[in-house]
Amino acid sequence: MCCWPLLLLWGLLPRVAAGVSGRTYPHRTLLDSEGKYWLDWSQRGSQIAFRLQVRTAGYVGFGFSPTGAMASADIVVGGVAHGRPYLQDYFTNANRELKKDTQQDYRLEYAMENSTHTIIEFTRELHTCDINDKSITDSTVRVIWAYHHEDAGEAGPKYHDSNRGTKSLRLLNPEKTSVLSAALQYFDLVNQDVPIPNKDTTYWCQMFKIPVFQEKHHVIKVEPVIQRGHESLVHHILLYQCSSNFNDSVLESGHECYHPNMPDAFLTCETVIFAWAIGGEGFSYPPHVGLSLGTPLDPHYVLLEVHYDNPTYEEGLIDNSGLRLFYTMDIRKYDAGVIEAGLWVSLFHTIPPGMPEFQSEGHCTLECLEEALEAEKPSGIHVFAVLLHAHLAGRGIRLRHFRKGKEMKLLAYDDDFDFNFQEFQYLKEEQTILPGDNLITECRYNTKDRAEMTWGGLSTRSEMCLSYLLYYPRINLTRCASIPDIMEQLQFIGVKEIYRPVTTWPFIIKSPKQYKNLSFMDAMNKFKWTKKEGLSFNKLVLSLPVNVRCSKTDNAEWSIQGMTALPPDIERPYKAEPLVCGTSSSSSLHRDFSINLLVCLLLLSCTLSTKRL
Repeated sequence: MCCWPLLLLWGLLPRVAAGVSGRTYPHRTLLDSEGKYWLDWSQRGSQIAFRLQVRTAGYVGFGFSPTGAMASADIVVGGVAHGRPYLQDYFTNANRELKKDTQQDYRLEYAMENSTHTIIEFTRELHTCDINDKSITDSTVRVIWAYHHEDAGEAGPKYHDSNRGTKSLRLLNPEKTSVLSAALQYFDLVNQDVPIPNKDTTYWCQMFKIPVFQEKHHVIKVEPVIQRGHESLVHHILLYQCSSNFNDSVLESGHECYHPNMPDAFLTCETVIFAWAIGGEGFSYPPHVGLSLGTPLDPHYVLLEVHYDNPTYEEGLIDNSGLRLFYTMDIRKYDAGVIEAGLWVSLFHTIPPGMPEFQSEGHCTLECLEEALEAEKPSGIHVFAVLLHAHLAGRGIRLRHFRKGKEMKLLAYDDDFDFNFQEFQYLKEEQTILPGDNLITECRYNTKDRAEMTWGGLSTRSEMCLSYLLYYPRINLTRCASIPDIMEQLQFIGVKEIYRPVTTWPFIIKSPKQYKNLSFMDAMNKFKWTKKEGLSFNKLVLSLPVNVRCSKTDNAEWSIQGMTALPPDIERPYKAEPLVCGTSSSSSLHRDFSINLLVCLLLLSCTLSTKRL
């Protein structure tokens, strides 16, 4: 290890104060539930700097893991022992054995210890080209942490026991530069005395009425309001815009989401306008953009969905958490809009079992964007944030952008998707979408542990493949999505004929004999899926014509809908640009990402018109 500029204040300070070293860190989060382990960080060119503030006089451990567990992790251990600082680069193998890395890639910048706390600051390159290190990209990073009351000795750090944990973060989020007034007005959308069942997972839904404004206002920031002591109970919060054609009776009581007895009004709440996940910060709109309230086009009713995580099955929990929306009469230049792009939530989104990797695509076609943008905003719209969404089988998502057949810079990506960590990603630079552009939302799944088909649907064991684009100026386009033709999917497993006209859902197969009188879902599950068959099926699905939806705010459709052939020259798989050690990859890791039945027409374009994340 090279020499380091080091100020050692051992045992002198009565308490730990942030910023003692003189360095600034724009990002900060608490890693544990007891307030003992704080992490600060900052990207600095091709490097990233970290600051650990931990309530211990022993060692502190920090690292990155592909799963959040100890196996195959990249780890650094540091502290101050007998007045001398130390920092050591380690890694673990697949058997979780800790080994010292022969290539030491972490540089100690500052260390301090007093009677209660240890602070260490260090840097590393985003890409070290060390096979034992994890490259840090725009994707989700599963951070692992640990500490011990004793320092690490010559034999290495002692086992940390229960002083450990994991947290998903997006380390390369752009820094927020705008400072908002402390006198901003706000209103809360907060649950009132929700009883949390003594079960692992609960989704609770409650409708709210937006305050009535006599003139236009802009929401410019949204923050989580988490009941004290429930920081680990409230897992994520989603806010949806609902139909305006209700009276206030829909506000009477909340209900468990996705339940058969859930109020019908909830089914009209389709468009996500905000998302927060555990550990996340509030979301601030860019200085020139706001979420409009007070006009006929704006939300009148919204749905708050809260995911409660109660793994210890604790009883008697009552929660009062939600969101706080800050607003202003100082109207900004542009109204923000949200476009949902990707795959319709439909049973026609099919993923075979036993697949270590399977790719699905949802298309926002050039025809849809051409018609909507030419009519509404020929000069284009500007995307400033994106939410990528899948469910439990999801492993990675990319939002690709094409113009006149040429692929542009990725709008957003997450190659290490974590269902339990979902937020809008700020784009480092706003990206313009023009008439005639097209978008592809790609999702990568793993169903190795599943014995039956995975279908598109609302439950977390079903799947989705969606991108939510925050953009300005707002236009009359809320959904630009597709679903592959189902009949050619069924032909792959040998289906020859279905009963027509379609009068039941799921529809029934007529021939051949082995599938006769089975629903198409039962037939797909009866098929003997192997990895080879799954790969062939994946290749077929990615080449199929798609049914398209191009929806307006009132759920009416632009004229572009029905079956559409895909562009013939989409590159699959992607060619990765080589990483250069010691340089940032935020622009270089962009090519390696190798139903309520409405109508069932002869095209069999059955879709869910009621979606929920």
